[in-house]
Amino acid sequence: MLKRLDKIRFRGQRRDEFLDLAESPSTSDNECGDEVPTKQRASLKDAEELRDAAGAGPGTLAAAIQDFQGTESDRLNEVKGHLEIALLEKHFLQEELRKLREESNVETLRQELDRERSKRLDLEQKMSEVLKARPEDSPPQPKASPPAVNGTEKQKDTVCARIQKWLYERFGSYIEDFRFQPEENTVETEEPLSAKRLTENMRRLKRGAKPVTSFMRNLSALSSWHSVYTSAIAFIIYMNAVWHGWAIPMFLFLAILRLSLNYLIARGWRIQWSIVPEVSEPVEPPKEDLTVSEKFQLVLDVAQKAQNLFGKMSDILEKIKNLFMWVQPEITQKLYISLWMAFLTSCFLPYKLLGFIIGLYAGIKFFIIDFIFKSCPKLRDKYDTPHIVWTHLPTDPQLKERCNATLARRAPSSVARGSLAAGLPLGVSREEDGGRTYSNKKGAFHEVFNLSENERPLAVCENGWRCCLINRDRKMPTDYIRNGVLYVTENYLCFESSSSRSGSSKKNKVIRLVDVTDIQKYKVLSVLPGSGMGISIATPSTQKPLVFGAMIHRDEAFEAIFTQYMKTAAMAAAASPET
Repeated sequence: MLKRLDKIRFRGQRRDEFLDLAESPSTSDNECGDEVPTKQRASLKDAEELRDAAGAGPGTLAAAIQDFQGTESDRLNEVKGHLEIALLEKHFLQEELRKLREESNVETLRQELDRERSKRLDLEQKMSEVLKARPEDSPPQPKASPPAVNGTEKQKDTVCARIQKWLYERFGSYIEDFRFQPEENTVETEEPLSAKRLTENMRRLKRGAKPVTSFMRNLSALSSWHSVYTSAIAFIIYMNAVWHGWAIPMFLFLAILRLSLNYLIARGWRIQWSIVPEVSEPVEPPKEDLTVSEKFQLVLDVAQKAQNLFGKMSDILEKIKNLFMWVQPEITQKLYISLWMAFLTSCFLPYKLLGFIIGLYAGIKFFIIDFIFKSCPKLRDKYDTPHIVWTHLPTDPQLKERCNATLARRAPSSVARGSLAAGLPLGVSREEDGGRTYSNKKGAFHEVFNLSENERPLAVCENGWRCCLINRDRKMPTDYIRNGVLYVTENYLCFESSSSRSGSSKKNKVIRLVDVTDIQKYKVLSVLPGSGMGISIATPSTQKPLVFGAMIHRDEAFEAIFTQYMKTAAMAAAASPET
């Protein structure tokens, strides 16, 4: 459209030679008829000029006619271009007018909204003033009295109102704080399991525990005289503070000094002091795109660290609990006697002398006795009482094992010495005529897997092979990997999941040996038990082969399964022609 407009303007006269659109009449298709009389007049004048030229001669007449036709066509083109330009400008002006109207409506709405907001603020301010001026417990209005007494009562009311207002302004905010409100029960949302989130939380835990671990490492290095000069200076300063009774002020001064150093570090100073030099660990960049095996390896590494950490924490807490619960009476008796001696000493000795004795013993124990015990482990095992008490404190799993062992020794033996049942723990029996050693809680072997009574585990795998089933067709972590025991019978390959509770459990896996299409040795991950060795079983019902990994006796299990599979395949091939 712009190109066409430029062509029109180039073809006609300049825009300045025409009348301004504001001064000209309204530009529309019907209103353009006002220009026709002017054009007719111009044509009459031209006709008169042609008549005059006709009298001059025929040559000049032809030339005049051609000039007239040329000028007439030029004028018509100019008028046409003029009209098109006027129509376009009218269209543009209408669009601008419409936009201006819309903007004006928006502005009016904004103004009304501002006015309403100001009104609302004024009303809120007035309401707050009224509430502040009105007392909480207004006194009952007095009855009608003579005009002489009304003035005094009004003065009393105003004085009481002022006093109440002053009290409310002074103590009203404190009274509002004592209002009881119902407690809100907030339920924390649990995050879904994510390998990235798990590793990030482990890194955060490691970073958060780094100051504590570094402090404990420095204390251990100080007591073991890792740096002779530093330990000697610390020993002299500590003993001097204990001798003069400045042990507690010394510890408080050290805490203040540590906070001051932390302030300087936060301000940008580079202050690093440690008895043991720190070894910087390489930080691995976070990986965005991980394969299934890499994610599985990552989760296993983090789970192993979490398992070890939680195991250590559980051991410490269980030992402390068993120490105070008289689980080991001979150990708790020593603590009991020590507490009585400390109580009687604190009752008869002055606190200054008691603090001096405790501080002196702590310094000698920390700097000298611990150093000797660490250097001579045999002396520590014989004479270090706290170490002996702590090492001999049992945990809950150890107590459970001891209890089971004592019960097994007391239980009467119903089988001969050479039989297998004599070596089984209590609560475990053997099915008649052999097959599989099973637990009474889960029932017989054929009940667990819903098989016939003739199906029993082979003699090679009476107790089964511990392994984990990796079903690569599943995406959920709980279905992807399961721990359990693998058995092989004459016709079936049976996997009993550790989380199964009954014979109808869907987590158990039963595979017919006839349906197996391929058996191969497979290696999952080297961090798993048995160096990650496993066996892959391919069946038509699964897209990817099932993997029984983490098998300690992988080769033995593979030979047994493969031999029985070949026997079953040969029997099926021999029976097929007869049928």
